[in-house]
Amino acid sequence: MVQKGVVVLLLALLAYFLPTFLNISKKFLKNNSEHIFSEVARISYSDLLNSNPDIDPTLLHSMKQYGFFYVVDIPSYNASLELDYLQRFFDLPDHYKLPLAVRKHNPHNVNVYRGYGPVVGNVGTQYKEVFNIGPHETHPPYNDSHSDLQKLRSISRERNVWPNTDNPQFDRDFKSVMKSGFDLRLSIARAIVESISRALDFPGLPALFTEHEFSTLGLRKYPVRKRINSDMYSEFDGVLLKELEHVDSTVTVLSTFNNTGLQMLYKDKYWEAPVSGDNCFIINIGKLIEDITGNQIISVRHRVIEIPETRYSIPFFYNPSFDSDISRSMTGQVTEAGQKYRIFGEWMKDYLPAVEPGLLQQPTPSVSSDNTEQYSTDQLDDTGPLTLARLALD
Repeated sequence: MVQKGVVVLLLALLAYFLPTFLNISKKFLKNNSEHIFSEVARISYSDLLNSNPDIDPTLLHSMKQYGFFYVVDIPSYNASLELDYLQRFFDLPDHYKLPLAVRKHNPHNVNVYRGYGPVVGNVGTQYKEVFNIGPHETHPPYNDSHSDLQKLRSISRERNVWPNTDNPQFDRDFKSVMKSGFDLRLSIARAIVESISRALDFPGLPALFTEHEFSTLGLRKYPVRKRINSDMYSEFDGVLLKELEHVDSTVTVLSTFNNTGLQMLYKDKYWEAPVSGDNCFIINIGKLIEDITGNQIISVRHRVIEIPETRYSIPFFYNPSFDSDISRSMTGQVTEAGQKYRIFGEWMKDYLPAVEPGLLQQPTPSVSSDNTEQYSTDQLDDTGPLTLARLALD
């Protein structure tokens, strides 16, 4: 009887103290993560845009050590306004969004990459709704060449598509807010490349980005998963993911608002990255910049873990010109990419489908009662690779 009483007492004590213990553990892990990244650089927007050379060593150190840094104190950026229009867009009924869908999801559309992509439920470690915006408002001239490279060049210059709802004021304001967001991030990305070029004494680096046709502002919504299967877990440590583990291509300017879930790989372990908040961007570089700079700065592997709430973010991808030579580094050495590709456009045809399977891999058509092929967003399956050139043809 005494032993039973002791067991009951211990269980009662455990039930009483367990929530406190879990909260302490959560705070400890968060604080530990913040401590890990406490020396990540926070670069003033004003200093960056005014080409202040004093920031170059600090920026370079952070890129060598961590692979990312922050741009802070951005006077012209209203994160709350941007987030509001981002959420309102994704809350639109499907009959407004699906006409904007890329060709994979709407075979009647011309665009392959710029436009809307619905959630695809079985893409494994990627679970998101997307809307991609580029720098172009008119389609490139028609090209009847049979060259895959020319078709890819056309994809890089796709015009933007914009919502056309029963609320014209929303349509105009959404376009204005997102185009301003694109331009702001573009100016920041250019200044970052210039800072890196000064710090490493690579004056030819900015010239690789003269056209930047593939540059993209990506609106992202990560819903809470309704179903789980084994393909949704990290191969690295078994964690359930919303966004696959990957490295970016070149320069990324990221707004996570106040959403958690983004993790960076550091010293063989994933750590929570502090959120960008209301007046700040997270900056990281990708594998190509690492190669082109002769591995003097690092690309950071990152992911988004599953969290019990809808998550929003906006990454901006600043990419080199389509015809930029990526085969050699700034010091003249053959890059890893250069072993297979000569120009950036060739490289993107393989990179983009790998990191955007929900947009750029082959859907499985379902058959309707009238025997015509239909593409259902609930039944999409990404079972086979599809090159960008094939998407442009099909």
